[in-house]
Amino acid sequence: MRHYSVSELLSKDIAFPEVEVKGWVRTFRANRFIALNDGSTLNNIQCVVDFENFDEALLKRVTTGAAIHITGELVESQGKGQKVEIQVKTLEVLGDSDPEEYPIQPKKHSFEFLRENAHLRTRTNTFSAVMRLRSALSYAVHKYFNEHGFYYMHAPIITGSDAEGAGEMFKVTSLDVNNLPKNGSDKVDYSKDFFGKETNLTVSGQLEAETYAMSLGKVYTFGPTFRAENSNTSRHLAEFWMIEPEVAFMDLAGNMDLAEDFLKFVIKYVLDNNRDDLEFLDKRQQDEDKKKPQAERSDMTLIEKLKFITDNHFKRVSYTEAIDILRNSKPNKKKKFKYIVNDWGCDLQSEHERFLVEKHFKCPVIIFDYPANIKAFYMRLNDDGKTVRAMDILFPGIGEIVGGAQREERLEVLKQKMAALNIPEDELWWYLDLRKYGTAIHSGFGLGFERLVMFVTGMCNIRDVIPFPRTPQNAEF
Repeated sequence: MRHYSVSELLSKDIAFPEVEVKGWVRTFRANRFIALNDGSTLNNIQCVVDFENFDEALLKRVTTGAAIHITGELVESQGKGQKVEIQVKTLEVLGDSDPEEYPIQPKKHSFEFLRENAHLRTRTNTFSAVMRLRSALSYAVHKYFNEHGFYYMHAPIITGSDAEGAGEMFKVTSLDVNNLPKNGSDKVDYSKDFFGKETNLTVSGQLEAETYAMSLGKVYTFGPTFRAENSNTSRHLAEFWMIEPEVAFMDLAGNMDLAEDFLKFVIKYVLDNNRDDLEFLDKRQQDEDKKKPQAERSDMTLIEKLKFITDNHFKRVSYTEAIDILRNSKPNKKKKFKYIVNDWGCDLQSEHERFLVEKHFKCPVIIFDYPANIKAFYMRLNDDGKTVRAMDILFPGIGEIVGGAQREERLEVLKQKMAALNIPEDELWWYLDLRKYGTAIHSGFGLGFERLVMFVTGMCNIRDVIPFPRTPQNAEF
């Protein structure tokens, strides 16, 4: 007899004389109706037990959270809410679950409580839906790049360079922290360390990806990155996943084309393939919105927001033009913005980005040509000497979701920019070599995967879209 998943059984339109299914009990009502779920779908399958034909002691073990094995006949359901159900012939409890101790009982739990039980929270509808969508998005990322001729590369997780220049990195060492070797100046002697130098967990795979783009043409990384930034907010993690494509011979315009096409593809993929999960999360968001004051409610439902991306052309606007729009906007003039926009050169805040997307242009927005002094050293300096060929993509609800740039391909200009920021050339000698041996225009972007999952699922806290969040003072599980 074949073992079916719950999603397979629920898609069947015809009766089967005998099926086999395994899963976890969600509820057991009236000693007769078992709601069974195996994680393959949001929906449970109803298994109907003729309790007179089963041992009472066995049925007492059918509790919420217990793992069970059922065989029976798949028939058209007599009740409402499902097309088919299983008339149970045999029932085996594979793993008991003490109802007095099992934390995920069939009732509403706070997200904070579920984070404390992150090892069990995917037993709930919300988190099983989120994690299935996370998996589908991950597949769509690889599918897109594979279909567009990109090569997948694994950037190192341990690195000696700081790609962002921010210095907020986790140190990697094999030294005894209670007995650190010192050199003459009483500083730690890293020559005695495992790698013979100071090393850290990577904040980005971009620089290494650039090296591969300059030989393989089109590459992407999709891996874990780490920031030792003490930001205990709903938008920051110490460990997260980054998608970073890099393409040789591609300028900023091509980079914007690529990012727009990529985002539309992955979002359309889940709209086409994960409808049940999206509709569940859409309803959840609408129910949550009803509890909020009118001013705090979303203008669009979750699915409308996703279609807002796939169905609209992304408006492209220079930073200078965006500043003019914001400076002259009603919220700015009436001092409704928390951060008032006065001078050219300021960094845009989330409230400014959302105004441009949601109120002014009413479509996704790409801002390009940012001031050089608020962007990273590796971005290509424009002829005006004050802006760089950077671009950020802004989405409704969250603001910036993608940051990218055309990279600085001119050796002398790159050296000058590094010197101005006190970045030692000997740390990035290999990066400079790319500009010595066959340099060419090249571009890329970075997308924090968890930010994408937040947008697609409508979840408000980044801790709820990664299996085991790593945040300040928290490395549980």
